[in-house]
Amino acid sequence: MAAERVLVPLSDTVTVRQTVGYAVQSGLETADSLECHLVIALPYDVDLPEGKRLNVEAEELLERAENWVEEDAGGADVTIETAVLGTDEYLFGPRDYAEIFRTYADEHGIDRLVLDPEYSPGVTASMLQPLERELDRVDMPYDEAPVERAARHGRLVLSRDGFDRLFATFWISFGFYLVLGDPFYWFDLLTGAAVAGIVSVSLAHVTFSVPLDRFQSPLRAVRFVFYIPYLLWEIVKANIAVSAVILRPSMPIEPTLTRVNARVRSGLPLLALANSITLTPGTLTVRANDQQLLVHTLIPSAREDLFDGGLEKAIRFVFYGRESAAIPSPNERDDAEIVGGDEL
Repeated sequence: MAAERVLVPLSDTVTVRQTVGYAVQSGLETADSLECHLVIALPYDVDLPEGKRLNVEAEELLERAENWVEEDAGGADVTIETAVLGTDEYLFGPRDYAEIFRTYADEHGIDRLVLDPEYSPGVTASMLQPLERELDRVDMPYDEAPVERAARHGRLVLSRDGFDRLFATFWISFGFYLVLGDPFYWFDLLTGAAVAGIVSVSLAHVTFSVPLDRFQSPLRAVRFVFYIPYLLWEIVKANIAVSAVILRPSMPIEPTLTRVNARVRSGLPLLALANSITLTPGTLTVRANDQQLLVHTLIPSAREDLFDGGLEKAIRFVFYGRESAAIPSPNERDDAEIVGGDEL
């Protein structure tokens, strides 16, 4: 009987060990030999600090998973292949993951995919149901591993990561509240703390899409302080440019709709970039989908500034550091295009 080829996407969940065990057991039940492909799909570009960290963690998880396969296989004929996927591209959602699994399966003759019910590749919540729909769309045969999960109604235990999210969300909310109020008035201090407490308890688990780094996160906050004057200067320049156009009798306005594939990760970095673009007069972010921005520009200079990628580089500096800001502009890397003109 031919070898069964099984693809097992891994993420560091409480059920990953059981998933690997099921893949080995079910594969050997239907064939005399098993070819087990253990893969990890990275949600970050490996050139980014987050990507480098996740790549190291991925290699460690793959090594553990190899040991699990050997342990479960006993003396059976089992071949193990490992791979890290997505190292040279951005993976944003279930569709991207399904397509990269389908491509890998086609290249290696995979018979089926074994899916961890808690599969969560670098994000805060399981993406099982949308991923299953996308696997069906690309005709990828799969099994969901029948795992046993611990009950979740026990005593609440706050992990280090949970505390970091709670702490950061509280102080961000508290600071924003005081900016809008009076930081020297006792009532604003009291109500601000109460509101920040409610916000942090309610939204801390969804505010940050990845675990916070106790070293990098404070650095990002410091870099953001330096970013604010830069953004204000860009706003002033754009105001002058738009005002000059409006005051000219000829009114050389060229409204266009542009598409830019930004080299920032979706989530908070993309949100910061999209809002920075909108705050700059002459440009308006219409839609932000994964790393793709649809931006309305009013005048040619605003479009040129957008294509030059100044704000994109500044946001990369804030979230990823100085070295990450040294990238080609969207125009230079063919990641910008005009998709509509005056007829819009």
